[in-house]
Amino acid sequence: MAVPGKYNSITDISGLKIGQAHDEAVRTGVTVILPDTRAVCAVDVRGGGPGTRETDALAAHTLVDAVDAVVLSGGSSYGLAAADGVAASLGAQGRGFSLVDKPGVPKSPVIPSAILYDLANGGDKDWGEEPPYRALGKQALKAASNTVNQGRYGAGFGAMAGTHTGGTGSASMVMEDGITIAALVCVNSFGSVTMPGLDDVYWAWPWEIDNEFGGQRPPANWAASPEDWGAAKLNPGMRENTTIACIATDAPLSQPQAQRLAIMAQDGLSRAIRPVHTPFDGDVVFALSTSTGEVKAPDALMLTRMGSLAADCLARAMAKGVYAARQGI
Repeated sequence: MAVPGKYNSITDISGLKIGQAHDEAVRTGVTVILPDTRAVCAVDVRGGGPGTRETDALAAHTLVDAVDAVVLSGGSSYGLAAADGVAASLGAQGRGFSLVDKPGVPKSPVIPSAILYDLANGGDKDWGEEPPYRALGKQALKAASNTVNQGRYGAGFGAMAGTHTGGTGSASMVMEDGITIAALVCVNSFGSVTMPGLDDVYWAWPWEIDNEFGGQRPPANWAASPEDWGAAKLNPGMRENTTIACIATDAPLSQPQAQRLAIMAQDGLSRAIRPVHTPFDGDVVFALSTSTGEVKAPDALMLTRMGSLAADCLARAMAKGVYAARQGI
């Protein structure tokens, strides 16, 4: 039977640290997902308005087969600069991909990233030619640790989940086979994470464990109108929403297997948000394998089980993040 890990967060994955930084005045932030060593990575993009960097390099047919970090950021297109700061710092440490291994030729850190839109949340965006994201990326990297702050932290600091305060959430599961699956997500969705007319009941309630996001349940025989979206953003502007996430495991995966894990994990968004994958969202899910060598490579059936649990973890993480943000935890 699968159970949550020790921290019930993505840092239950051995060999993985999380860095978070935010600017309260600007109402934005950055999250860095940092493996101890280069890790296999894949991505699945479902939203109609995504903003990404280096995701093309994650295709199975490309030269690069591992990444040095994954960066999630607020700031829309400005936020992509957060990965520049992370790349500069990791390059200075000698980390990265080496095509020509000789003195005087620096390695190239591979830092895929995704952004969410928080430019219209009321923060001070009068930054002129110096947006804060490169500096926030470096700050988040320096803060990398085994702790994940949930709620209004990191890239989820200035987010909105429908009409509710959004945020950062994380959850994990340890399979009886010893494999750990975990999710980290920054929720800034167009759709609502709560059920229509039930402000404290999350769509993800069937997958909740130990009342981790309040323990509220819908009444018996509850039903919603097919087009009642509850606390969704009814009149968004383009690119004003996105849910960006990373699934991680300590099982050794090939890049095609990581791709399948990311694809299956996307179903977690549909379990926790309604509507989802809209033209206004930029939903992106990365999948990361730290491959510590402590568990064996999964076969197709094991990968199927992992993908199902990844979707569950992602649904729980979304509800946890919004619940923590709303509670001010």
